[in-house]
Amino acid sequence: MIADYYPWIKALHVIAVIAWMAGMLYLPRLFVYHADTQNGSQQSETFKVMERRLLKAIINPAMIATWVLGLIMVVVGDLWDQKWLWAKLVLVLVLSGLHGMFSRWQRDFDHDRNTRPAKFYRLINEVPTVLMIGIVVLVIVKPF
Repeated sequence: MIADYYPWIKALHVIAVIAWMAGMLYLPRLFVYHADTQNGSQQSETFKVMERRLLKAIINPAMIATWVLGLIMVVVGDLWDQKWLWAKLVLVLVLSGLHGMFSRWQRDFDHDRNTRPAKFYRLINEVPTVLMIGIVVLVIVKPF
């Protein structure tokens, strides 16, 4: 049954995670550069298109696939009693919340309402990396 496809589900999950993380690392970097542009400029309009397409075509679908495939693996593998999994889920929820914040900030840029400086986005750009490190350590090392 579905357990026979577990390796494929896992492979697709890893692919989705890579795509999600690539977008989560790139989008705030675009915000850094966008924050330094003049509203209404050609450069600002180009960043708007790049940010919107990255979010809608890559980051959003990758996050959805990550969640769906990950939950399928938890159910099929009957992992609900694993403490490392619950810690991982907390970090993935935080990452998902950050994703939501990025979406809101993208809309702010899209409507020329950004009020944050580039330095803010430089700092925020590190948060997905820290979360990713924690998630990977929990999955691979399973410290508890």
